[in-house]
Amino acid sequence: MIDFPPISSTTGSVCPECLAVLPAERVLGDDAIYLRKTCPEHGTFETVVWRGADLYAGWTRPKVPAYPERPGTAVTRGCPYDCGLCPDHRQQTCTALLEITQRCNLRCSVCFADAAHQPPPDPDLATIENWYRMLLASNGPCNVQLSGGEPTVRHDLPEIIRLGRELGFGFIQINTNGLRLAEDPAYAATLRAAGLSSVFLQFDGTEADIFEALRGRPLLPQKIAAIQNCAANDIGVILVPVLKPGVNDHNVGDILRFALRYAPAVRGVHFQPISYFGRYPIEPADADRLTIPDVMRLVVAQSDGLVAAEALAPGGCENALCSFHGNFVLMPDGRLIPWSKNESQSCGCQPASAADGAAKARAFVATNWIALDDVAPVCSNPSLGSPSLGEWDVLLQRAKTHTFFISGMAFQDAWTLDLERLRDCCIHTVSPDGRLIPFCAYNLTDRNGRALYRGKI
Repeated sequence: MIDFPPISSTTGSVCPECLAVLPAERVLGDDAIYLRKTCPEHGTFETVVWRGADLYAGWTRPKVPAYPERPGTAVTRGCPYDCGLCPDHRQQTCTALLEITQRCNLRCSVCFADAAHQPPPDPDLATIENWYRMLLASNGPCNVQLSGGEPTVRHDLPEIIRLGRELGFGFIQINTNGLRLAEDPAYAATLRAAGLSSVFLQFDGTEADIFEALRGRPLLPQKIAAIQNCAANDIGVILVPVLKPGVNDHNVGDILRFALRYAPAVRGVHFQPISYFGRYPIEPADADRLTIPDVMRLVVAQSDGLVAAEALAPGGCENALCSFHGNFVLMPDGRLIPWSKNESQSCGCQPASAADGAAKARAFVATNWIALDDVAPVCSNPSLGSPSLGEWDVLLQRAKTHTFFISGMAFQDAWTLDLERLRDCCIHTVSPDGRLIPFCAYNLTDRNGRALYRGKI
């Protein structure tokens, strides 16, 4: 059982220089929480992980773990070296990432996969089928994200999607930069016919300079075209900005307003403050980091009153310190009516079930991240012969057609890795040899770019 994390508490982490497992402390300083650890060989490291001590203590609640029913590995060296999942992991798989290529049609300055750098051959369809079957055997049907690299560079992507649907996976999403979706309007129709549910679209801002800094070229017209082509083919779109201080943290409100202009085809925005693993420009200082409370404050401050802080709540699937979410209904006049609320500090500390959290998260994504086609619009104009609806009736009807979510997730790198959080991870990457490895462990690299798992299996 996981209790409230006190302001000063102990955990485990790794050395950013050699990735050795180290004891670590969460310590309070200047109204922020820092992770402090000392490597006997490489010295002490202290990194900000949470800005806002007032929010920290009550953000989470006790949780009953959901250990793997069929672990893939044994506990020998301890976390994070036994991933597979090992018997000590405390959460089931909500989303499984299948990396179907390491090739890419961009060369971004920021890339957790370090894609397009000496990419190995793509896994063949038989290997991918084995991954699907492993997921069914170990976990049952979960939500699947096809990732990479850039999955759309594979000509057999429709076959991969179709295979997953035939095997029983009800929600399949692609993680994409959107370039091929923008260039070929018929491509979205092909993917939709194969069974694609949703597009997780790289979308870092509404200004050309932002894309230049993070992706190497201005890409906003291509992003808009990709959204429009998905909308025309009933594919739900999630905008995914990587937030980097000094690059696009000023643009959070404009990203939200852009998303709302394209709702309900755009189902929401999922902010990811930059994490320093894979490929990134410089070794980070604290000024180069945004924590979960930082992102929430930016959302509230830049939304022009659309979003209140009380509507943003911790996640119920992953460790609460990893994420936030807000669920809304978009009203005809542009208001966002929240149907989520932060009740963590008034929950009475009753333990929550990790298994229930995973099940609810899987169901929410599969229901709300897809396009909602063939739904009759609300009509409340008496002159057209329809009854006048009160706001409650409009809200109920819009809840069927115009839900919208705002969320954020802070992935952990070698400086910020907290092994308590890692053991609660519900986003698992399928490794080439068929093991399930928590996302932050799979992508973990030391300060010199050497990986713990990626490229070594």
